[in-house]
Amino acid sequence: MKIDLKGKNILVTGGAGDGLGQGICEAVDEAGGRVIVNDLTLEMAKEAAEKYNNALAVEGDISKVEDVNRMFDEMKSACGTIHGVVNNAGIGLGKNAIDAEETEVDRLYEVDVKGIWMVSRAFVKQLLAYGEVGNIVNISSIQAFATMHRMAIYAGFKSAVNGMTRGLAVELGQYNIRCNAIAPGLVYSEQSLHMIGKWTPDPVKWMEDHKTDHQCLDFFTSARDCGNVVVFLLSDLSRSITGQTICVDNGTINLLYNNEYTS
Repeated sequence: MKIDLKGKNILVTGGAGDGLGQGICEAVDEAGGRVIVNDLTLEMAKEAAEKYNNALAVEGDISKVEDVNRMFDEMKSACGTIHGVVNNAGIGLGKNAIDAEETEVDRLYEVDVKGIWMVSRAFVKQLLAYGEVGNIVNISSIQAFATMHRMAIYAGFKSAVNGMTRGLAVELGQYNIRCNAIAPGLVYSEQSLHMIGKWTPDPVKWMEDHKTDHQCLDFFTSARDCGNVVVFLLSDLSRSITGQTICVDNGTINLLYNNEYTS
């Protein structure tokens, strides 16, 4: 059975990036959905939207409530019903907890947690005001399940995303609105290389070693792999799934020790 999002308008926050945002937008577009690309500037969003069929670009900082509310007003005028939201926009930190500054932690929270809540709130309020039904997919991380050095704060906030996903599923089920999340593992992208390059001189080797030693499957997860799971969760094929966080990590969180076979 083919995943079909024809006639569905799907907002992807942070959709102009070359990592998960692009992989998710590509998957939505291929499934027949209309992609609404959000990013911090209209120029970034428009440049990304040009890659997809009949896509819409919308500017906005999801950590600012006035931007979020304006975005949904603009999308309603341009598209009508918004059928799905992918809360993909996020930032990292990559510092040990004792080395982080309050301003850095505040910004991380504003985008990675509060931003998801504000976008979801605006989306659901619009759905209920017009008697419509929709679907939320949040982007979490396997750091919420098993973390590493320099990730304590990030892991804590991604755990909050998982909890929010479950809570929204409970609260919104009465309206037939579903909420799920995916938790990507190590995704090979320029964004990942940039982040890892902050603590190792050879990020490519670090990623290769991780692939070999810390995954059940010996290949890199791609942004498109994550996008494929997102469109499944957006589609009616997953209509009985809500409140779940699905790990897309090549089995990383299943490994207690390095992935070495011993007889």
